[in-house]
Amino acid sequence: MQVYLAQPRGFCAGVVRAIEIVERALEKHGPPVYVRHEIVHNKHVVESLKAKGAVFVEDLSEVPPRAVTVFSAHGVARSVEEEAAARGLPVLNATCPLVTKVHNQGKRYMAKGRTLVLIGHAGHPEVEGTMGQVPGPVHLVQNVADVAALPLPLDTPMAYITQTTLSVDDTKDIISALQARFTDLQGPDIRDICYATQNRQSAVRDLGKLVDVILVVGAANSSNSNRLREIGTEAGIPSYLISDGSELNPVWLKDAKAVGITAGASAPEVLVDDVIQALRRIGPVAVSVVPGREENIEFRLPAELVAG
Repeated sequence: MQVYLAQPRGFCAGVVRAIEIVERALEKHGPPVYVRHEIVHNKHVVESLKAKGAVFVEDLSEVPPRAVTVFSAHGVARSVEEEAAARGLPVLNATCPLVTKVHNQGKRYMAKGRTLVLIGHAGHPEVEGTMGQVPGPVHLVQNVADVAALPLPLDTPMAYITQTTLSVDDTKDIISALQARFTDLQGPDIRDICYATQNRQSAVRDLGKLVDVILVVGAANSSNSNRLREIGTEAGIPSYLISDGSELNPVWLKDAKAVGITAGASAPEVLVDDVIQALRRIGPVAVSVVPGREENIEFRLPAELVAG
């Protein structure tokens, strides 16, 4: 069986930075280090950090006094930052710099008196954090129908921002609907969309031209991993989201001569290797990497964790 690996796949720079912040905090301060929400949406990553002494909580009330606290890559609302400050918790902020950029864009638009729309998924921690960072009401739109339902006059000065785990392709129809409806609309440059989301989606489309089945390695609660599976399905290729090799169903591979593998931005390469090993247990496998975009972006760590 021929196995093609998408390029790029797996960890993005924001995820690498977030995990490293937790690991360095554990090295510097010793366990336990408390992390609010899953640092990234991947059980394997969370469990490996737990084994090193990280404690994951959903609410700051679960953090003991003066305990080192890390905010996840998805970002948090201002109310969470204020609660941590009021309690005197030493905080390390692992929010992805691209998410912080969206927060700042939203604040700038609102400071100019614009009504703000956020394109994203309700209930996603990044969306909750972004809505809680902007000082004023934010209208969440998830699809074109939501745009039509906005209770606003057509000449309202508007602006939009987007969840980073959505690509240009994911948002273009909603942005077009906003442009068609409102006469005074501003939004970020298309280049501000998360590079990692766009690159991984483009790579899956390339993969779809070569294979009979696509396996997406990622967590069920990972927005970008789910979208990769959807894109494969939209291209007419049977596509499956699996967390590791144990979830591989041999029935999916019946009659498949070529299998494509990619991984969401929060899935480590060790899980891709695990899926390849599961394929090898079914039969002989030849692995090759599809040429794609090289990523060499790195984000700086918080100053207090950089060895000086």
